[in-house]
Amino acid sequence: MSLDAYIAGLPKAELHLHIEGSLEPELMFELARRNGVTIPYDSVEAVRAAYDFSNLQDFLDIYYAGAAVLLHRKDFEDLAFAYFQRAAADNVRHAEIFFDPQTHTERGVAMATVIEGLLDGMRRAESELGVSSKLILCFLRHLDEDAAFATLKAAEPWLDKLAGVGLDSSEVGHPPSKFQRVFNAAGALGLKRVAHAGEEGPPAYVAEALDLLHIDRLDHGNRSLEDAGLVARLKASQMTLTVCPLSNLKLCVVDDLKGHPVPEMLRQGLHVTLNSDDPAYFGGYVNDNYRRLAEAVGLTRDQVTTIARNSFEGSFLTAAEKTVHIAEIAAYSARSA
Repeated sequence: MSLDAYIAGLPKAELHLHIEGSLEPELMFELARRNGVTIPYDSVEAVRAAYDFSNLQDFLDIYYAGAAVLLHRKDFEDLAFAYFQRAAADNVRHAEIFFDPQTHTERGVAMATVIEGLLDGMRRAESELGVSSKLILCFLRHLDEDAAFATLKAAEPWLDKLAGVGLDSSEVGHPPSKFQRVFNAAGALGLKRVAHAGEEGPPAYVAEALDLLHIDRLDHGNRSLEDAGLVARLKASQMTLTVCPLSNLKLCVVDDLKGHPVPEMLRQGLHVTLNSDDPAYFGGYVNDNYRRLAEAVGLTRDQVTTIARNSFEGSFLTAAEKTVHIAEIAAYSARSA
């Protein structure tokens, strides 16, 4: 069996997926028509042509513009279910998806509309596709702490439906320390904590996420490799890193996938996973990330299997649920020998 075929059938979880970033141009146009929203593109092709970024901020500008078509509960359901269909085709068995409520509430869309719509899509995915999922509320780090606290307060009626909180958007100039108090408050409510750090920001941001935000999982973390002490710490704690190769390439975090840090992360014993981040914008869902990275850096089948196993181990599933999924990986690997 070729490595590509092996990846296709390998059970896996996705732990770093922004649901708004799975808005494909076709659905963007459909929702724009349905909702009477004018968007600054006249065709699907024009949208795809605009997906030529030189940095994170260029991407975020179009990302927020695209989100303007999301207005009603059904829109969020359709967005989520479209992602889960693509994920299921990649043999993703479980996904922990990020959403950015501030992107929508600042446009006058109610928190209930956003969350209930996403939950509708998640329920459909479980019943129709057999894909389980969890929901992680992210704070936009370019906004202030008061806005994050207000968002957390507004989400309190759905605390039992949220797995955790995260931190995303523009990293440089917005260190994790800016959100220390709101992350402490989220932890006190029983929520897991994750944060983007070390994508464009320095290793010091990773240290802050660990020391001040008390994260349970590290999103990206590429630049951790610049600090040997930090690498040793991440290895000792087996902190899961949710790495996104095609995102890194598209946003020029790496110049070439052949120079991607995943092989070195694995060599140093870091708990690496592969994810698609914003697949509609970055040109690849989770299997595309596995395949293209494997081809570029020469990942072995054993390494690919380890990465998939890490994705379940690093999830917020129960220990019993993790055991079931990891056993499925072992059985698949044995059958495919």
